[in-house]
Amino acid sequence: MIEFAAASGPRLMLDETSVLDIGGCIVNGVDIAPKRAIPDDGDPRIDHSLEGFLFTCGPDHIRHRQPIPGRDDGKVYPLHGSASGHSAKVLWTKYENGNAECRADIDIVTVDGLQQRIERLWRIDGATGEARLEDRVINASDEVVPTFLMYHMNVGGKWLDEGTRLEGRMLENGGSPWAFGEEPGGIFCVPAPATEEGFAEVRLGPIAAIGGRTLSLRFRADTLPFLQIWRNQKAPAHIIGIEPASHRWVARDELEAAGEFNMLAPGESRSYALSFAFL
Repeated sequence: MIEFAAASGPRLMLDETSVLDIGGCIVNGVDIAPKRAIPDDGDPRIDHSLEGFLFTCGPDHIRHRQPIPGRDDGKVYPLHGSASGHSAKVLWTKYENGNAECRADIDIVTVDGLQQRIERLWRIDGATGEARLEDRVINASDEVVPTFLMYHMNVGGKWLDEGTRLEGRMLENGGSPWAFGEEPGGIFCVPAPATEEGFAEVRLGPIAAIGGRTLSLRFRADTLPFLQIWRNQKAPAHIIGIEPASHRWVARDELEAAGEFNMLAPGESRSYALSFAFL
């Protein structure tokens, strides 16, 4: 893990063994990642990633296993796609004027055996404490392929309390208590239109365990036009996930039939971005 921090803001543990995703996220001395309070998905790559504060789904598939068309060997698209478990080549890490920056390339081999690349840039603003992620997904293969992306931002449920709420303009009635729906959990996915500067925003807080701070997540709404939120309190799981996504929460073949694949020709790319702060 790379310890990544600026003059203010969270202290992040970037996992160079898996996409340079975030393992630990320490705020006010508390690591709010769920750790092992997660469901067992039967895929050690995903279990490893799910323990952390943020992991990346895609770029060949998001959500649920599905058979790969035209194959008779039983091989399926893996849960959440192929990115997890691919190591990052860190190009630089800089700490200047109280700010932090880390740039890496992640070369991915998809379940179809095709080459894809994520060019990843992490920044933390030392003045505001805001962390920002910019990703460019490049089709490095010689075939035209669809690209998908979803970010899982996972918080351990044990750090939340009765006063913690989910709030956002895309949510029904503008928000709800964090423990929405029926026990022991639930899931929903809604369109997330931009509110300002092309970004959508959702908040989780206040969280008494980290000094009453609220997690504010902003994400680029043109390439991440949906927000999925899930929680799972079925023991041993105790987790809530806030998940900007490139596509609706439906089966892959339904997206294809509706013409909702984002196709990339060889060498073409698609860019995504999010930022978060503890206010």
